[in-house]
Amino acid sequence: MMYVLDASVIIKWFSEEEFTDTAVEIRNRFFKGKCELAAPDLALYEVPNALRFNPNFNDDDVIEAVNSLFDMGISIIVPTPRVIKSSIAIAFKYNITIYDAFYVALANEIGFTFVTADSKLCQKTKDMKSVRHISEIKF
Repeated sequence: MMYVLDASVIIKWFSEEEFTDTAVEIRNRFFKGKCELAAPDLALYEVPNALRFNPNFNDDDVIEAVNSLFDMGISIIVPTPRVIKSSIAIAFKYNITIYDAFYVALANEIGFTFVTADSKLCQKTKDMKSVRHISEIKF
């Protein structure tokens, strides 16, 4: 499998939440070479921002978490004009943020499945075959 993960899934690698087990299994499968993972560079801002507001994390913890993302070797994708244009179209069509739309557009561009823990986003994009809630990921 090939997944684009958003921050709502990646954060589960660092804190115990609903669906943490599935998020960790995705990561473990990546380490075993059983799946490919990608994320837009936007995730490198969203993940530490979310962890910064987690009372269980201090600044060193957040730095360590971000460093681990770099060390994992996940494909970090920089925006291209084509994906940005697609993001804008998706954002307007589905009434979602450009940030969320960028994950969707990136997954579509590279032929991956976009995985999120954001139920509202999944509801708004339910007709898109490339978008999956983390609860839908089965091994």
